[in-house]
Amino acid sequence: MKVDAKLNYLRMSPRKVRLVADLIRGRKVSEAKVKLQFVPNKAAEPVEKLLKSAVANAEHNFELSEKDLYVAEIRVDEGPTLKRWRPRARGATNQIQKKTSHITLVLDEVNPGEELKTGKKGKIKKVKSKEKPKEEAKDKRDKDSKPPRKEDKTKKEQKGKGESIFRRKSI
Repeated sequence: MKVDAKLNYLRMSPRKVRLVADLIRGRKVSEAKVKLQFVPNKAAEPVEKLLKSAVANAEHNFELSEKDLYVAEIRVDEGPTLKRWRPRARGATNQIQKKTSHITLVLDEVNPGEELKTGKKGKIKKVKSKEKPKEEAKDKRDKDSKPPRKEDKTKKEQKGKGESIFRRKSI
């Protein structure tokens, strides 16, 4: 079940917000929250609020647990630009562009028995996990490997006794 949340007209440049958005894309919600708490960028605060809002939507509207959610998609689009003017020397003016951003966050649920893997070009895929208990794997290796023969040991021991002597220069 996909859950989305939107934040429109954020008075921050989309380029700056994308830096933060890229940090949490494809991560579990708990990991994303921790990342956003410790990122020094100012854009982290509104993105964190949006993430908490999306999680609240998922829990309240769709009865999903926070543990099973991950950030499937986060997109930062450019909103309308506010154009302002600043006076300069000799009666001239310079234009100041105050950019805005639209952020769209989509959370998705990871079902039990599935894992998140990043594929080519950083795309996130849900893959069925192929976990085998470690004990079974050890047993399989033990069966495959053959025990050394007694004859082999005796030959090796005989070879080592006095047959080859190391000499730096030949005499």
